[in-house]
Amino acid sequence: MKEILVIHYSQSGQLSEIVNNIVSPLKTEEINLTFLKIEMETPFPFPWNKKEFYGVFPETFLQIPQKTKPVPEAILNKKYDLIVFGFSIWYLTPSLPTTSFLNSPDAKKLFANTTVITVIGCRNMWIMAQEKMKKKLQELQANLVGNIVLVDRHINHISVITIAQWMFSGKKERFLGIFPKPGVSQEDIDNAVKFGPIIKRHILNNNYLTLQSELLKEDAVKVKPFLITVDKRANILFSKWAQLIKSRGDKNPEKRQLYVNLFNFYLLFVIWTIAPIVFILFLLTYLPFYGKIKKMKAYYSSVALK
Repeated sequence: MKEILVIHYSQSGQLSEIVNNIVSPLKTEEINLTFLKIEMETPFPFPWNKKEFYGVFPETFLQIPQKTKPVPEAILNKKYDLIVFGFSIWYLTPSLPTTSFLNSPDAKKLFANTTVITVIGCRNMWIMAQEKMKKKLQELQANLVGNIVLVDRHINHISVITIAQWMFSGKKERFLGIFPKPGVSQEDIDNAVKFGPIIKRHILNNNYLTLQSELLKEDAVKVKPFLITVDKRANILFSKWAQLIKSRGDKNPEKRQLYVNLFNFYLLFVIWTIAPIVFILFLLTYLPFYGKIKKMKAYYSSVALK
């Protein structure tokens, strides 16, 4: 019998539904599924208030771990043929509960020499977060063989408005009666079951060489070239802001809050003013850099690590 461990952290329940749909076709006599939800010693709030939402930015981006609850011994002491690892994105980085768990001794034991498939549920920018995940899994000596990404398909500025409303209200519903529901569409969540039979076939054959290519044929990953550019540039700027907030305000709550507030205003300015300008520049350079863009799309669709 094949043993699969399904791990994830979800505040709203959206990622739980995505992961559960993906693995539902794996429930057979030949495969045993074990589920593990990452839990924090001090839980993060949901819905968020704005102070806590922006305040968690530096530790999230810098991947400074906080304490997670220990993994039950019954799960920890078993060897798994495959780990399906679901995570969401906070500030262009795997969520702080996710990175906190991956820095725990329990994760080190579970992931060592184990095959892994990552599952991402997010707004739209996930490229650099997955690169960080690839590096962390490599550090843990895990073998990443597949990646599935479900995103909010609405345009960037619409999704900013709807996601903010969801995070601060806790309700996944149409905002003001005119905006669409936030997050991944229910249709995409329901259709995630299509990935299960592909994964099942590969685990039973104990061969994952063509897994990602077969997942891609079912649209497991869609890379938007413009968002690669934005993601990379934003990571550079986020790094400077995160280090600034930590260095200037870590021991002074009032000073820290001042810099967090400044980051909040900066983020809104970038989203609503700078991002559209960057998009125009991207369009102007698309054809001259088409060859490079094509290579980037192929790389970020894969599970390879540069």
